Amino acid sequence: MTRRGWWLLLPWLAAMSQAQPPVQQEVSLLLAEVAASGCEFYRNGGWYDAAAAARHLRDKYQYLQARRPLKRTEDFIEQAASRSSFSGTAYRVRCPGQATVASRQWLLARLARLRGG
Repeated sequence: MTRRGWWLLLPWLAAMSQAQPPVQQEVSLLLAEVAASGCEFYRNGGWYDAAAAARHLRDKYQYLQARRPLKRTEDFIEQAASRSSFSGTAYRVRCPGQATVASRQWLLARLARLRGG
């Protein structure tokens, strides 16, 4: 994420960190990273921009949360952000100047960085 991207996210991140459970905070931060990444996300036969990917993943997260609250952020990544619920096909991420990777790998790396690892 660019410096400018982080500056744009700071007010939103500060507001989101108020009174949210840890999983919800981490998922919100991951979705913000997706939206600001400048990467493209592959799902169901097509490539989508970062904003569309973040919206799609947010919808899947909200659907899961309504059915049964997730206990870990890794559960969100595994159940909603790694593959299509319809086809079972793995999601992929391609960022400028980098190799295409599985969304699971990309998101777990971001999560580790958010946690300070």
